[in-house]
Amino acid sequence: MNNTEFKIRPMTLADLELSLEWAAIEGWNPGIYDAEAFYAADSGGFLMGEINGETISSISAVRYDDTFGFVGLYIVKPNWRSQGFGLQTWQAGLKLLGNRNIALDGVLAQVENYQKFGFQPAYRHVRYAGLGMATETNKSIVPLSDLAIEKVFKYDRQYFPTPRPQFLQKWINQPENAALGFLKDSNLSGYGVLRKCRNGFKIGALFAEDLEIAESLFLALINHAQNQPIFLDTPDANPQAISLAQKYGMQPVFECVRMYTREIPNFDITGVFGVTTLELG
Repeated sequence: MNNTEFKIRPMTLADLELSLEWAAIEGWNPGIYDAEAFYAADSGGFLMGEINGETISSISAVRYDDTFGFVGLYIVKPNWRSQGFGLQTWQAGLKLLGNRNIALDGVLAQVENYQKFGFQPAYRHVRYAGLGMATETNKSIVPLSDLAIEKVFKYDRQYFPTPRPQFLQKWINQPENAALGFLKDSNLSGYGVLRKCRNGFKIGALFAEDLEIAESLFLALINHAQNQPIFLDTPDANPQAISLAQKYGMQPVFECVRMYTREIPNFDITGVFGVTTLELG
């Protein structure tokens, strides 16, 4: 197939739904309702490659602001791999992000390839799997819907490189989810989100000022997924996050490497007990 027949275009929301179906086939277990939240982050930050009307590749290149972007959902349909279409899709995503500090979560086997494009390893994310169970909820925990949304935006900024209000507005209000905050002296001191996925539920974000608050939120969240599979992506740069997963019998099932093209952003990794999503950071 001649490369001139290959074109790359912006995704529609329906295209993004399709890309997430591809991600499910790859075993990435995306959230059932992820598409709208992802699209809200940057509706122009998703690209799809096609040949003669057939969609064959995808990439997300979300521009959170003028300084930071995130690459994910980099997929080529199996029968179109090793023909150069993936590389063209990849290059289009990087071009869209321009001169920003770009991050991604890369599978271990591809780390050296990403380094060729200027990405440098920062730390690993370890996915832990377990089962939800009945728990008692700490009285300091409230639904995020009870709080002014601006408080959530402000708190989130401590643990993410840049503001992301449009994304968070959708993320914490997905159907079939649990989005909870921990109040200490009327101040938000941690929050967590549990969302429904193809298989079970994922926890993310799980941000907290200390391990005790993170544990309280974790227990409240898994109460909403009793006897269902649960997954938590923990940064190994925060050993307390690993210890929390292990304390409740969760087992490591997957690892990837957080990489950046520039410096590691200045946010408090010790408060990150669960990354929001490997697709968008």
